[in-house]
Amino acid sequence: MKTLNDWLSHLETAHSAGLIDMGLARVGEVKNTMRLEPQCPVVVVAGTNGKGSVCAFLTQIYKQAGFKVGTLTSPHLLKYNERICINGEPVSDETITASFERIEAARGGVSLTYFEFNTLAAVDIFMRENVDVMVLEVGLGGRLDAVNVFDADCAVVTSVDLDHQSFLGDTVEAVGYEKAGVFRSGKSAVCGQNPPPESLRRHAESIGADLLLAKRDFDFSRMEQQQWSFHFHPTAASGLSDGLKRNRNALPVPALRGAYQLGNAACALAVIECLNHRLPIDIGSIKRGLLLVHNPGRFQVLPGRPLTVLDVAHNPHAARALRQGLIALPFAEKRTAVFSILADKDSDGVIDIVKDQFDQWYIAPLHLPRGMSAAEIEQKLNRHGIDAVQSFENIQTAYQAALAQAGENDRITVFGSFHTVAEVMATL
Repeated sequence: MKTLNDWLSHLETAHSAGLIDMGLARVGEVKNTMRLEPQCPVVVVAGTNGKGSVCAFLTQIYKQAGFKVGTLTSPHLLKYNERICINGEPVSDETITASFERIEAARGGVSLTYFEFNTLAAVDIFMRENVDVMVLEVGLGGRLDAVNVFDADCAVVTSVDLDHQSFLGDTVEAVGYEKAGVFRSGKSAVCGQNPPPESLRRHAESIGADLLLAKRDFDFSRMEQQQWSFHFHPTAASGLSDGLKRNRNALPVPALRGAYQLGNAACALAVIECLNHRLPIDIGSIKRGLLLVHNPGRFQVLPGRPLTVLDVAHNPHAARALRQGLIALPFAEKRTAVFSILADKDSDGVIDIVKDQFDQWYIAPLHLPRGMSAAEIEQKLNRHGIDAVQSFENIQTAYQAALAQAGENDRITVFGSFHTVAEVMATL
């Protein structure tokens, strides 16, 4: 009997093509052998950024309405179990290892990646737990991601921008087509970006998906006294009937920080309206869900002084959202970045967008195969005209130094990667 850590170590090297091997044939074969056919509604969430937040909103709102929710997300911050949750709580090591053993027995000679094991285990566990709804976050892209082996009753693409270009293409149109692969014929497809990539719109039309666009079929408006309203008015273009029109008024501002979170919340509420005939939701559950939602590491402001922000922003799209969030915060006397980023990310794009928000940078390598050395990061920063840089052995040391040097009116922002944020969270 392997422990969970034994299994994870094994899965990191077991598949000959490595951790990422796009395609549905292998995972589909094992899914069919295991008879993994969800009987409850399935929501699949794709997008460059905002996926985790939309999953968090859906999980908490459905939970508050009394439904049992199975949620698959990735990556994890501190423990692998965070990826597979029931009602927002990570399942146990024993539950996961039992599922891995079932997958191992079913796969025969079929080789599976780490993420394919992860996806199959999540759905296997959710079916055994008899959840009322599954919320499945796409790991990479959409069309060829393991999650797409399951048919979405409602699919979401939160946003489309460049990331993972070596897998998804180096234009927004190419990326949009890959993400639109999660749409299904005759089913609702929510897109939080308007205008969407033309490739996404055309694909939805070609397969007969009911495409609901932000600012066309659903929207939100800010009100006084920290409230907002959600408007769901599908047009004829969406393919949905007029009978679905609804407003949700006097909603509380979500517990997730950042002005962009209203857009993510609106995507989640659009999904809820699309599935309302199967999973009816009252306004009280929506309000409680918005107030109780949590998604660590997404513009997370820690209690106390100096003000510390944790944000997993690792691409230009996310960096723009981080910058907007920082601008909206109260004035800080000294602004320190605790920063590290992976070598395959657009670090130049990220740095260029946020560089005006920091007075000094504390950097360190991420001790991973894809990590950049401190010297490489410093060279990047120097090329952007940033000279106030200090290097450290690791992110924990960099963060502790930033804390030691900060006054109570200063601000520390930890960002650049899930791994960067995770290293600081592990010290808290």
